Order: sequence, then C-alpha cells, then structure tokens
Amino acid sequence: MAASDRTVLQFSSSSSSSSASLSAKVHPLVVFNICDCYVRRPDQADRVIGTLLGSVLPDGTVDIRNSYAVPHNESIEQVALDIEYQHNMLLSHQKVNPKEIIVGWYSTGLGVTGGSALIHEFYSREVQNPIHLTVDTGFTNGAGTIKAYVSNNLSLGERQIAAQFQEIPLDLRMVEAERIGFDMLKATAVDKIPSDLEGMEASMQHLLVLIDDIYKYVDDVVEGRVPPDNKIGKHISDAVGSLPKVSPSVFDKLVNDSLQDHLLLLYLSSITRTQLSLAEKLNTAAQIL
Repeated sequence: MAASDRTVLQFSSSSSSSSASLSAKVHPLVVFNICDCYVRRPDQADRVIGTLLGSVLPDGTVDIRNSYAVPHNESIEQVALDIEYQHNMLLSHQKVNPKEIIVGWYSTGLGVTGGSALIHEFYSREVQNPIHLTVDTGFTNGAGTIKAYVSNNLSLGERQIAAQFQEIPLDLRMVEAERIGFDMLKATAVDKIPSDLEGMEASMQHLLVLIDDIYKYVDDVVEGRVPPDNKIGKHISDAVGSLPKVSPSVFDKLVNDSLQDHLLLLYLSSITRTQLSLAEKLNTAAQIL
C-alpha cells in the first residue's frame, strides 16, 4: 500500500490548538455547591453530575461562578440525563443572572470515567468546547482533588472514533474567609468548625508566614542569590504602598475598635437568636394550651 493511501489516527486540529491555551478559574461557591449536592444525593447514586455556569473572560480564561445538579441514571453501558430539568434550571438561572452561560459540566469522583464521554458529548451540543470539572469527594488521595479537562476528538481519517480528555490549568481563587472554609471542607476529619477568633488567628498566622517568605525573597535578591523579578517587585511595592501611614499605637487602636465592633455584632445576633427561639417556644406552648 502506498504511503499516501494509509489512514492514520489524528487529533482534530481545531480542538487541540484551542485546548492547549485554555485555562479555567473556579470560585469556591461552586465547590461548596458540588459537595452539598453530593451529600444530598440519592442513596443509590454513586456520583453527582451537574452543569457549570459562568463566562469566558477577554483573555480566554473560563470563569466558573455557579453550578446546579442534574438528575441522571447511570449504568455500565449508558447514561440517561434529565434534559428537561436541565433546560428548566438553565432558564431559571438566566432570569437571575442573564450573563451566565453554560461553560461545561462537573462530576464527583477522581478523574474521568467511562460514561464521561457520553455526558461530554451532550454538553458539546450546548456549548462549544465545554469544561469538565471533577471533584474528588471521596478523598481518594487523602484530599479533595479538583481538576479540569477538555475533550479532544480522535479521528480515523474523516470519521471520529473516540475522545481524549486533556487536563488544563485550573485556578482556585478565594478571599481569606473563603479559604478558611475551603481548608475545613477538604480536610478528611474536623473536630469542630473554628470560631471567628480562631479563624482570625489562623489568617494572621498565614499572613506572618507570607511576610517571612517576602523578607527571605528580598534578602536573597539583595544578596544576589536569586535573580530579581520585576513583576514580583511591583506586587511587593503595591502591597507596601497600600498600607496606611499611621503610628503603631493608632493602628492598634483601629484594630481593637474594629474587633470590639465585631464582637458586639456577634453578641447582638446571639441575643436575637435566643429571643426568637424563646418566642417560638412560647407560641407553641400557647397553641397547645
């Protein structure tokens, strides 16, 4: 057979080139929502799947901001999705956030499974080049692993025969308050949820570690042990420039005043909860009598 007559396996050029530069950013609300849906799943369900909502940023990054679960039945040979429920939920979400569109789908578990290709094919009809997000709620490797994939088509000549999932960079960005909750969520065992003061203490300890790392980096640059990086220097300059120019005594007073205001709010909210609980019990007792 001549070389020109041979049929070779090849990836679709359009999908492979786009996935090479594709990245995703997921908000912690999505992870919390996925874990909550996994806890509330039916007893016979091994995993939970659902739709990812968000937008595509100007630089091409897929910003995943919201999600919802989609009922499904899964077996070894086939996967059945409730398509009507999926469309109704999408319409309901877009009434609240019309700028959010389908950007992909998620599933719980470690990595890609056999039925993932069938589900990915359905979402490929909803959006071009969807993201597949996996959340390991079983802590297989001792932690809740989160990964993002895209699918590349594997063709035999002009006929598509398979799909290959390729992992893409995933950025999980969150503020410090969200990070404390996420650290508690991904831990395999938690004695109790930290209080506000314990969370603040953990944040301050983390801040001190970061400051020590910055000190070490600056010293290494000054001593010539590490080559300087203009981007890192600009970030350090912006962080130092954002600090207010106040004396230590004034700064301590501001922190103490803010802490006392926060504790007062906690005390008032506790009193309000107690009063509502007492009023509910009195109302129940009055109805019984």
